[in-house]
Amino acid sequence: MPATQIFFKCNGEWVRQVDHVIERSTDGSSGLPAMEVRINVSRQQVEKVFGLEEYWCQCVAWSSSGTTKSQKAYIRIAYLRKNFEQEPLAKEVSLEQGIVLPCRPPEGIPPAEVEWLRNEDLVDPSLDPNVYITREHSLVVRQARLADTANYTCVAKNIVARRRSASAAVIVYVNGGWSTWTEWSVCSASCGRGWQKRSRSCTNPAPLNGGAFCEGQNVQKTACATLCPVDGSWSAWSKWSACGLDCTHWRSRECSDPAPRNGGEECQGADLDSRNCTSDLCVHTASGPEDVALYVGLIAVAVCLVLLLLVLILVYCRKKEGLDSDVADSSILTSGFQPVSIKPSKADNPHLLTIQPDLSTTTTTYQGSLCPRQDGPSPKFQLTNGHLLSPLGGGRHTLHHSSPTSEAEDFISRLSTQNYFRSLPRGTSNMAYGTFNFLGGRLMIPNTGISLLIPPDAIPRGKIYEIYLTLHKPEDVRLPLAGCQTLLSPIVSCGPPGVLLTRPVILAMDHCGEPSPESWSLRLKKQSCEGSWEDVLHLGEEAPSHLYYCQLEASACYVFTEQLGRFALVGEALSVAAAKRLKLLLFAPVACTSLEYNIRVYCLHDTHDALKEVVQLEKQLGGQLIQEPRVLHFKDSYHNLRLSIHDVPSSLWKSKLLVSYQEIPFYHIWNGTQQYLHCTFTLERVSPSTSDLACKVWVWQVEGDGQSFNVNFNITKDTRFAELLALESEGGVPALVGPSAFKIPFLIRQKIITSLDPPCSRGADWRTLAQKLHLDSHLSFFASKPSPTAMILNLWEARHFPNGNLSQLAAAVAGLGQPDSGLFTVSEAEC
Repeated sequence: MPATQIFFKCNGEWVRQVDHVIERSTDGSSGLPAMEVRINVSRQQVEKVFGLEEYWCQCVAWSSSGTTKSQKAYIRIAYLRKNFEQEPLAKEVSLEQGIVLPCRPPEGIPPAEVEWLRNEDLVDPSLDPNVYITREHSLVVRQARLADTANYTCVAKNIVARRRSASAAVIVYVNGGWSTWTEWSVCSASCGRGWQKRSRSCTNPAPLNGGAFCEGQNVQKTACATLCPVDGSWSAWSKWSACGLDCTHWRSRECSDPAPRNGGEECQGADLDSRNCTSDLCVHTASGPEDVALYVGLIAVAVCLVLLLLVLILVYCRKKEGLDSDVADSSILTSGFQPVSIKPSKADNPHLLTIQPDLSTTTTTYQGSLCPRQDGPSPKFQLTNGHLLSPLGGGRHTLHHSSPTSEAEDFISRLSTQNYFRSLPRGTSNMAYGTFNFLGGRLMIPNTGISLLIPPDAIPRGKIYEIYLTLHKPEDVRLPLAGCQTLLSPIVSCGPPGVLLTRPVILAMDHCGEPSPESWSLRLKKQSCEGSWEDVLHLGEEAPSHLYYCQLEASACYVFTEQLGRFALVGEALSVAAAKRLKLLLFAPVACTSLEYNIRVYCLHDTHDALKEVVQLEKQLGGQLIQEPRVLHFKDSYHNLRLSIHDVPSSLWKSKLLVSYQEIPFYHIWNGTQQYLHCTFTLERVSPSTSDLACKVWVWQVEGDGQSFNVNFNITKDTRFAELLALESEGGVPALVGPSAFKIPFLIRQKIITSLDPPCSRGADWRTLAQKLHLDSHLSFFASKPSPTAMILNLWEARHFPNGNLSQLAAAVAGLGQPDSGLFTVSEAEC
């Protein structure tokens, strides 16, 4: 005071005087002149600043006494991210238990303020002493009350936006308690054995909000017995006595059937009875000897007839049994089975699988489908000589079609008659199909990582199904995605829907997500016959009773299902750390006939099917791979993907790009429904004789991960990267039927199942096998099935076909310590 001049300096540069707004006044207390100077800073000015230093301004004042500088005032662009770093989770707590609901708001400038809502009403700790909010924004309820049952939402806000977390349902439950016992009731029987009981009720308190019901019985019974009075009863009358001299005869009875006891009443009536044995005169008569002989003869004839009938029945039964035993033919039990070549097991390790493959044996091939067509010449098919359980290494039982084109067209025409299959592709490059029965089998779409395993007995005996497996292009199927959801896997159909399956089949497909429970919420979607998509499985929250189950691995998922249909794996990012794997590939023309030369950089989902599509496309365009593919982790940070080319020798080449870099928008990559995303860098040779190209290609996400390619090759003859895209064969034909579709021989599989399914006190059962195969996180699902061991072996088959190491599985099984050393051997007689 007083200042004669005031200027502003921003980021080391003086602000022009014309941009200053000056207000002059007089200080009321001292009467000295005063100045107030303001400047306006725009968002555009702040965004132009690059580097680590932030935008700042300070004012400098001059007066006759000297110069004064203010502190630096930093100016930042305000923002508030969309995703919370930590959201509250649903809880179930008992009465008077403490509740802590954590909340970490999204990153923002200025830092977000946090408030809590209970059923959309603001939580005010000043009005409720039982609630307070910590410095870390967590909501704490000291003692849970029934009124605290509600939906809680964390709200973060600053000057930019207001964000709401997902609601967390808090349920305060009350466990039930028993009331006191009632008095014993009167005995249920007035005499003899009876029951008396007492009861109690689970009302002290009654369970609320899902609280546990009282443990124990609510009724107790005890036996009671009293002696019952038995009334006397007469025995049968005796025979009449001979007629006496007084022309009467008599008979008697006793009160002994039963005799009265325990206070029972005596018999009523007389115990002696007499009557006159003549009408007028006392004459003694008796039956003649002729009548007695007649009666005896009739009885003897009746007895003989009964005996004769019994003898005839016994003879007939014995003859029928002999006839049945003669008709039975044991050959039906063994017809059609050929012996399996077996080598003896090594003495030092008797527990290993001992069937050795015989690579010299000719395999059996089925021509056509297992169910004969109506116009076929023969109603059955013949099995030629060969192994029933042929090894996978030397040959396979395969399903060959004599005319693939006509068979495919016939199969597609049958499928197209149903409305649900209108969108199936009319071709066989992304489709596999075959005919299967109770023996099971496998469908594969080569070079896509997609397969369908049909275990033995998944199809009911007596049924024959024609099953297909189809890979869809994302643009051909409308899959609605909401919010931050993104497609992580190909869209795959298996069917036909509605067929009856008695055991789960396993659908295997790749995915491009980096699975992490903290970063992703993963859901399996299935399309109904009406065309709508629904969530059928939330990974991490599945129950053993669900119709679907999923084994998620780093780059693939295996879906157990008893209902066929159209499936896709969809992820929803929970934080900015959620990332998808992108495969980066550089292609260029095989031959260059002009001065221009194009380098195409593809950004694909890191799945086999996406790679297959691009390789086929580049073959049509005449392109070749010029660098080894790289993997880039693309995060849910709303930042685009940038691509640029550097260090191009200006004496030989010049770039025709007008900008320093190209960009692919974030949402084009994140939603996962657009294929063949790429950028093209066009270079021009200075001379037609120029053939060597050396440069760098950078691909990076703004404020994220990046990759650098060092390109150095001869454009006319360098093909050293061609072998990197040699697509590996996935087992030949798309359909494998019967035992040839499985690595584990059928009889050994049955022995393992029979041995490991029953629980063992020493732990040598299916649970230990699951731990050895690192599948112990799915024990509850395996335990819910009739045969847990079969589920484990099916999953092993789906994960390891066709390149699985059977000896490693044998070592895991043998390491269980089963006492029977011959458990996993198969004799020729058993085959």
